Amino acid sequence: MVDPLSDVIALLRPRTVFSKVISGAGRWAVRYSDFGHPSFCTVLDGTCRLAVDGEEPLTLEAGDFLLLPRTPGFTMSGFESVTPKLVDPRTLPPPGNEVRHGTPDGEADVRLLGGYFTFDSDDADLLVSLLPAMLHIRGTERLSKLVCMLRDEAIDDRPGRDLVLSRLVEIMLIEALRTHQREPTHAGLLRGLSDARLALAIREMHADPARAWTVEELARTATLSRSVFFERFTRAVGMPPNEYLLGWRMAIAKSLLRGQDISLAEVAERVGYSSASTFSTAFNRREGQAPSRYARRHRSASTA
Repeated sequence: MVDPLSDVIALLRPRTVFSKVISGAGRWAVRYSDFGHPSFCTVLDGTCRLAVDGEEPLTLEAGDFLLLPRTPGFTMSGFESVTPKLVDPRTLPPPGNEVRHGTPDGEADVRLLGGYFTFDSDDADLLVSLLPAMLHIRGTERLSKLVCMLRDEAIDDRPGRDLVLSRLVEIMLIEALRTHQREPTHAGLLRGLSDARLALAIREMHADPARAWTVEELARTATLSRSVFFERFTRAVGMPPNEYLLGWRMAIAKSLLRGQDISLAEVAERVGYSSASTFSTAFNRREGQAPSRYARRHRSASTA
C-alpha cells in the first residue's frame, strides 16, 4: 500500500545537522531567536517551562517529545522568574559537552536532548505547510530512544555516520508524525490521512500522480459525493484536492530534474502532462522559472 507520508519525507531527504544535551538548574531562562529550520527535543529527565511564539505555554516533562517544523522564537526556563538570556541558534557551538543554564554545578532540574535538521530538497514547504506549528507528544518511549540514538551518532565520527543520521531523522519524523496523526487538530496531510475516506483518495493520488484525476473520480474513490468530498478535503488538508495534486506533481518533477539526466518530455509524462511544452508552462507558472533552468542550476550546484 502506498504511504503518502513516507513519500513526502523520502522526497525531502532530511538530514541532521546539530544535536546537544542541554540542562538547567536553579533560576534560569533562555530566549532563542527565530530560526526557521525544523528542530526537535526530547526531555531526558526533570521538567521545565516552554513558551513558543504564537502557542500556549506548556510544561515539558521527562519523556516528552517536541517538534517545531519552522522553529519560531521561543523561551525555555525553570519555574522561577528571571530575565531570559538571549541565544542565537545560528551561532551555537558544534556537538560536544553538555550546555548548562543557571546554576553551573550540582544536580540539574532538567536535561534535554535537542537538535535541528535541514532538508536536502528545496521543497521543505511541501511538508511544513501541511503540519501544525508545534507537535508536542507525551509518553513515547520509541521517540526518546530514536533521539538518543541520534545524539550518540552525531557526537561520534564513525564510518557511515552521515547515512545513519539521515535515516534516523527520517524514522524519527515518521514516528512523530504518525503518533500525532491519531488526534490531529491542524489542517494538513496528517488530518487528511486520519480521515479514512480522504486517505483512500490521497493514497490514489500518490500511487498514480500522472493520472488525469478529476475531483469526481477522487470523490468516488472516497465513496463521497463530489461536493462533500471537495469541502471535506479542503477543510482537512487546508487546500483543494486539485491543488494538493499539483503540488505533489511539481515536487516529484523537481526531484527528477535535480537528480537525473532526464528529458523534459519524460519528466512531463511521469507527472501527468501531455507534452514538454505543457509541463514547462505549468512549471514556470508555479515555480517562476523554466524547468530547464531549474535543472541546470541544481545540477551545477551539485557538481561545484
